[in-house]
Amino acid sequence: MDEKSAGNSQQKSNQPNGQKAVVRPRPAMFRALGHQDPPQQVEIQGRIFEKIRVFKHDSWAATALYECPDFGKAICKFNRRQSIGPIPMRWLGWLLARNESRILDRLKDSGQVPIILGPVRIDGKIHSNAISRRFIEGHPLGHKEPVPVEFFARLRDLLSLMHDRKLAYVDLHKRENVLVGDDGQPYLIDFQISYASPSGFLGRLPSSRFILNILQKSDDYHFEKLRRKSLPDAHAAAQPVDRPWWIRVHRGVAMPFRQMRRKFFVALKVRSGQGMVHTEHFTEEALRDEAAAS
Repeated sequence: MDEKSAGNSQQKSNQPNGQKAVVRPRPAMFRALGHQDPPQQVEIQGRIFEKIRVFKHDSWAATALYECPDFGKAICKFNRRQSIGPIPMRWLGWLLARNESRILDRLKDSGQVPIILGPVRIDGKIHSNAISRRFIEGHPLGHKEPVPVEFFARLRDLLSLMHDRKLAYVDLHKRENVLVGDDGQPYLIDFQISYASPSGFLGRLPSSRFILNILQKSDDYHFEKLRRKSLPDAHAAAQPVDRPWWIRVHRGVAMPFRQMRRKFFVALKVRSGQGMVHTEHFTEEALRDEAAAS
């Protein structure tokens, strides 16, 4: 199923009370590519890939699945290019693409992250805000999805490897970033905002060490929450995980902002009901599947 141009169409969204509410596509300012969608064709390693479907298109990036008959499937992530009013934002998309490519390259020997495939060309020109990687067959970790104990042991090994290499994943609170491979192994698939400690003198500064330590401990906290929710032992899973002070501070700021953002999107008729993300005209595929199953 290909995701076509958003255009000016409207769509009815399912509501908890069974009624239907009309929602509109996001305004261009709130889409990484503005009014555009990921291109139908891209060139990677000299091969032409055709778009199969779009997984996600939010304010930060558009992520789509492509396929080439003599190569297989690839994921292309097109980071932000759309400006915010008169403020250009391509620089941000370039930084996000560069950061993710660099971190994936540093973890390519782990066997638990996607392999970078190289530059993405559109109409013969390199798209500097895009990255391409091999597609990993699997599905996002579901809410309280039971998995073998070895699954989290392997995921813990990957986090430990990242931390040893002075990296922090940062985004582990989103279960959809943890992939359950068809081989039963865990994979991390989105490193857009992951953190790499600066090298040399900057990395030895107390401030750099402090930031890295905070982010790595946040990884540990979110890992433990995920692990307990998937434990077969209901009693153990119900035990609370101590929340670090910086996460409490973050939630104190982020939660009111999130509620205000939801109300803003409802006012724009981009979302409906309580403003949950799955009520949007186009929702990230992992969240679409979860909402349909609930």
